[in-house]
Amino acid sequence: MQRDHPALLIIDMQQCMARPDAGARNNPQAEANIDLLLEAWRGRRATIVHVRHISRSAGSGFAPGQPGSEFQPVFAPRPGEHVVEKNVPDAFIQSGLERWLRVRGIERLVVAGVSTNISVECSVRSAGNLGFHVAVAADACFAFARRDYNGALRSADEVHAMSLANLAAEYAKVETTADILAQLD
Repeated sequence: MQRDHPALLIIDMQQCMARPDAGARNNPQAEANIDLLLEAWRGRRATIVHVRHISRSAGSGFAPGQPGSEFQPVFAPRPGEHVVEKNVPDAFIQSGLERWLRVRGIERLVVAGVSTNISVECSVRSAGNLGFHVAVAADACFAFARRDYNGALRSADEVHAMSLANLAAEYAKVETTADILAQLD
């Protein structure tokens, strides 16, 4: 594995996130951009971490044994790619991810996946707080429409944009897939 490249963290690209009943979302090109990142990392034999949510709730699409908890086939880990399982939105909580990265001397991360305002934001905030240098591929993440605290329905684009603004303020550099790929060469 190449140590001079950041590790690529792909968060929660599981089958239940691709179902139509998951809700109205933004960035329909996110999966194509994640695939571009994944292929670039694989081509460089750089470090890839697949994060999978395993819910503690039996009724969740992320519950163990449910088809929705499996990786989407295009994002299935290959031999040598690390898999982290988490039970909460944050990939760093009780998963061993921080230690795994530190043991390998990895200090830089590129993050993609779903959903921007939940698992991506939680994980990136922790990574930033832990001292990792993080880039979020804004067009390789997506969010779902959601009601705000006052009950107003916010579009997936609004939820996504606010989450990225939260991250760009202190925790990460927010970039496009093209910008991230250009920096690899």
